[in-house]
Amino acid sequence: MTTGSLVLEEARLPGADRVVDLVVRDGAVVGLLPHGEASVSSTRPAERVALGGRFVLPGLHDRHVHASQWAMVSRRIDLAGAMSAAEAAALAAAAVARGETEVAGFGYRDGLWPDAPTAAMLDDAAGDVPVVLVSADLHACWLNHAAARRHRIELPDDGVLREDACFALVRELDDVADDLLDEWVADAASRAASRGIVGITDYEMRWNRDDWARRAAGGGFPLRVAFGVYPQHLDRALAEGLRTGDAIDGTGGLVAVGGAKIITDGSLNTRTAWCFDPYPGLEGHAHPHGLATVPYDELVPLMRRAHAGGLTPAVHAIGDRANARVLDAFEAVGCPGSIEHAQLLRRDDVERFARLGVVASVQPEHAMDDRDVADRYWAGRTDRAFMLSDLHEAGVELALGSDAPVAPLDPWVAIAAAVGRVRDGREPWHPEQAIDVRAALAASTNGAGADVRVGQVADLVVVEADPYAASVDELRRMPVAATFLAGRVTTSTLD
Repeated sequence: MTTGSLVLEEARLPGADRVVDLVVRDGAVVGLLPHGEASVSSTRPAERVALGGRFVLPGLHDRHVHASQWAMVSRRIDLAGAMSAAEAAALAAAAVARGETEVAGFGYRDGLWPDAPTAAMLDDAAGDVPVVLVSADLHACWLNHAAARRHRIELPDDGVLREDACFALVRELDDVADDLLDEWVADAASRAASRGIVGITDYEMRWNRDDWARRAAGGGFPLRVAFGVYPQHLDRALAEGLRTGDAIDGTGGLVAVGGAKIITDGSLNTRTAWCFDPYPGLEGHAHPHGLATVPYDELVPLMRRAHAGGLTPAVHAIGDRANARVLDAFEAVGCPGSIEHAQLLRRDDVERFARLGVVASVQPEHAMDDRDVADRYWAGRTDRAFMLSDLHEAGVELALGSDAPVAPLDPWVAIAAAVGRVRDGREPWHPEQAIDVRAALAASTNGAGADVRVGQVADLVVVEADPYAASVDELRRMPVAATFLAGRVTTSTLD
């Protein structure tokens, strides 16, 4: 935190006409005074920053990020535009033609492709050059035989690894030298700060404590970080006394222990999200309803053990059957926590979220990315998909995020998707599940609310336009002028 005083002059609060001077002292907001009335003791001279009528909000948080994966995305070939397996294979072939000796790609979505991925297709495209293509949802990896040999993997007939097999390979791809990965993460953190982000919850599938302690130890890191603990690291975390909310020594209070992350089903695009109804076209498949990756009789003891040790469960559930079963588990354990994603729900389960006090940690941009694949594979049920309005109206706490790199690490993208349920000039998708801007902002500040108040930590974002008066497109592109972390500037375009 900054130990000096700061006055942000000529600030405006969204939705209000008055111009104020916002006074920060010792990292906290201590005054919101009419413009020209802010004075600071001469014994503590203040830095004064003229905002020129720009708007000030609490700093924004992304409550679901895979930080290392996001940092690596720009170093991998972009598969987002591939409209078929053949097109994705052609992108891999082009990388080989450029001289790459090992190809990693990210971002394919095969749910609506007219052709199916095969190992032979990538073999033809790349020959003996190893190719690993990771799906946009991080739940599938498509390989050729050279990559299978390189990573000592027994390849399925279609060349696609799903769920745990994919996660294991992704962890191997993440095995980058600490100094190089830290450099990439620092760059990604700076870009996040430039969009108004002051904090993230990182669910990278690593032992995250040491990574983040190292990154924040030098001072000046631009973000607060809460890191998740996965089941494979639970014993170590409990043995070391890690408890949700505790700050990590030597990080200046920037790094804290997050929740105990448990993944209980797959994803929509991989057709592994666990649902009550089968997926069209998967009749006769081994798992036509998707996958329950953690059986209930293992889930409850795992959650109970984490809770007893002071780690709050943060449980991945996407399909309606997975969400129902996870709510059963929260009720059995009797503990607080969050469901990460909560994409497809039974209507009765909305009330259960509220009654049990379970946070719905949701990623609104996924609704924009997945609307067509949802219309196909959740046909007749999409009125129960991404139910932000129903959850909000029921009194459920919403926490917005990106799931980066699945969607951009940009809170304004998530806010716009939550408010408008629209992108790319199309008609809004199930607009009845939209929430208003105030609710979306409140769900993006990690409990700080939608308005700056005296007594808050001075984690602040300064924007060029009033978000309450902005269109959905304007929200998506919201220009950020400055971001402050406990009164310390982390990014600024101000003169």
